[in-house]
Amino acid sequence: MSDTNPDRATAEAFATSWNSLSVGSIYTYDQFSDWLAPLTKRDVQGQDVLELGCGNGSLMCHSLDWQPKHLYGIDLGGAVHSARANLNQTAYTNWTVEQTDLVTYQSEGFDLVYCIGVLHHLKDPEAGFRAVVANVRSGGRLHCWVYAKEGNGLVILLVEPIRKIASRLPWYINKYLVAAPLALFFFFYAKILAKANPHKVFSRFPMYCYCRWIAKRRFSFFHHVVFDQLVTPQTEYLERSTIENWLKDSRIDPSSTYILMRNGNSWKFGGRVYESIAG
Repeated sequence: MSDTNPDRATAEAFATSWNSLSVGSIYTYDQFSDWLAPLTKRDVQGQDVLELGCGNGSLMCHSLDWQPKHLYGIDLGGAVHSARANLNQTAYTNWTVEQTDLVTYQSEGFDLVYCIGVLHHLKDPEAGFRAVVANVRSGGRLHCWVYAKEGNGLVILLVEPIRKIASRLPWYINKYLVAAPLALFFFFYAKILAKANPHKVFSRFPMYCYCRWIAKRRFSFFHHVVFDQLVTPQTEYLERSTIENWLKDSRIDPSSTYILMRNGNSWKFGGRVYESIAG
């Protein structure tokens, strides 16, 4: 019987990207802590934590350093094999990785559920967000990160048409003949902006804040980011108003919610589930 899951193709496309990486986390600790902020180690330590859409376990490797009681990761694609290999390289054993669909995933609940860079690749991002909330136990917290529509005008205008074509190509053609040249241009563009005077006209250039953030990394990371952008058959850029509507979920305490612009082109957001409703 054929697989009718609408997110299967996207999951396997990302598995192609993630499984081609060397062993270990692709992210630095600073990148990890930036994605999770305003959460800190105190929000993870001693807690049952779930990552929805764990990819190759790059974030989980750092999450374990924050000493959760147990860390669970799930992903729909075959990247879970790389995730297990990467986590086996750590000194920790308090983790579990499962291959399943995050949209339909059901659990008894976790103290913290986070979902980084996944919802905007789902056919139904809101359904993914509902799954995040549904897996937070009473009094627990949730945290997500998604691409913003705000600040990504150039990407939507220039990169999205390329992605729609490149995502249909064989992965090796996409990675080396499409993504690599674009990554090289992006690499030099970011390096120039990183060295430019922030008080001059350069600060008005597209993706200025993001480029200064990513410019600290080597070309191999740029190549991974661009290939990751081009390999997926599904991407959606979300407006702040959409996030605001999601956070109006009756299970979430409105006094606990936050929406933060990150690097001028993405949203971090989250909150706490009511004690009296969930669980």
